[in-house]
Amino acid sequence: MKPAEIRTKLREEILEELEGCNRELLNLRIQWQAGEMKNSSQYARTRKDVARMKTVLREMELGTNKKLYSEGK
Repeated sequence: MKPAEIRTKLREEILEELEGCNRELLNLRIQWQAGEMKNSSQYARTRKDVARMKTVLREMELGTNKKLYSEGK
């Protein structure tokens, strides 16, 4: 997911997706331990998505990029 896509969403939506990504990371770790992981790059991609979401949430919290975020978000 690209940062521009994340920035268009509401804070609650981002938090829901972040929770889903964290669950997916847990499942991928379990698959890796069991030797069932078929696509090892998916773990890195999911970690990067989590980092992007956390970065956008932090931007919202600090109020940077005020042009992108309206007061209601």
